[in-house]
Amino acid sequence: MLSAEFTYFWHIKENFLKMSKNRAIVGFMGAGGIARAHAFALNSLRYYYNDSPETETEAVCSATEQSRNTFASQFGFRNSVSFEEFVSNGNIDSVYILGPNKVHYEHLKAAATMPSIKRIYVEKPVCSTYEEEINMANIIKEYPEIKIQVGFQFLFMPSVREALIFWKSGKLGKAIHFDLKYYHGDYLRKEYRNKRSTRLTPAPDGGAMADLGSHAISLAIAFLGDRLNITGAIQSGNYKDVTQDSDLFSLITMFDDKTGAAGTLSASRISSGTGDTLCMELFAEKGTLRFTSQSPEFFEYYSEETGSWNRIITGSNYRPVSSFPSGHVPPGWLRSMIHAHYVFLTGNDPEAVIPDLTHGLSVQRLVRETAKHLKTFRDLTWVKKKSLSDG
Repeated sequence: MLSAEFTYFWHIKENFLKMSKNRAIVGFMGAGGIARAHAFALNSLRYYYNDSPETETEAVCSATEQSRNTFASQFGFRNSVSFEEFVSNGNIDSVYILGPNKVHYEHLKAAATMPSIKRIYVEKPVCSTYEEEINMANIIKEYPEIKIQVGFQFLFMPSVREALIFWKSGKLGKAIHFDLKYYHGDYLRKEYRNKRSTRLTPAPDGGAMADLGSHAISLAIAFLGDRLNITGAIQSGNYKDVTQDSDLFSLITMFDDKTGAAGTLSASRISSGTGDTLCMELFAEKGTLRFTSQSPEFFEYYSEETGSWNRIITGSNYRPVSSFPSGHVPPGWLRSMIHAHYVFLTGNDPEAVIPDLTHGLSVQRLVRETAKHLKTFRDLTWVKKKSLSDG
């Protein structure tokens, strides 16, 4: 029979091992606006999930010392450090890459070599050049033990999550055509463009398709697969303070090699009155599925069999994982980010479609190809204008 003292210390050891297993030591690479949203999501996990891991915010780094110092102080990070100090930290096992688009690849490459790294979360777009895409694909092969998740939060919205399950059931049959769009209107205002000048870089590093359209492309790949190809692109919007190769509105036409489905996908920073609107319509042999972020608490489908529309209310349900605060309460963009963090740190949602680095690179391929098609469009437009002026 085990002594009471032995049993006592055995339970202490078991609890310690359990706590260690469920603890994440977190570091942020980036201290801007999106980093603030991620800090909120991390801090909120315990309110939504009974099995949420214990998180320790170990360190934050950014190019600006004042920015990272303020961030660390405001959001409870233990250390504010330089890039070099961050990547040599032996405690951090979970890294969030939240800096400017152009540094995502370099930060991912460095994070993958950190002493205790287990998982890396990288914001979209995952990189800026074709060479970086190739090198990132090699990182997947070189570090298969590291979990890498990309910041496509809309995949974790309850209505999208349930719509994916329904679509993959095959009840609506094969896709015929589709339309996806993600629109903002803020860049119509010059003062807003001035504040966001770092995002007005040439595509594929910047522009509406990289910034907003990548979310729509992510949805298209999740629903239709990764054999989508771009057949053409157009753009519009002309401001003297915005270079033409940083698209303000762009639209691409796509064709799915596998199903034969065709469709359009557009992204805009200059669509007045749209706020933050992501819409998707999938037209299939036996019906139609549609979703809009303006009504995130449900998705709808039309059935040819019944001849009627059906609304599926999802609220804030992530069954069987969580329904806090209620299945009747509409979710928001931040709620989907919180669930993305939960899946990233635990993997405890069997119904989730997880945007791994392979998914991120599939999105980036289409973003990069969009930039090429847009250049062709601009060149042809310029030639046409020149011929008209000469004539």
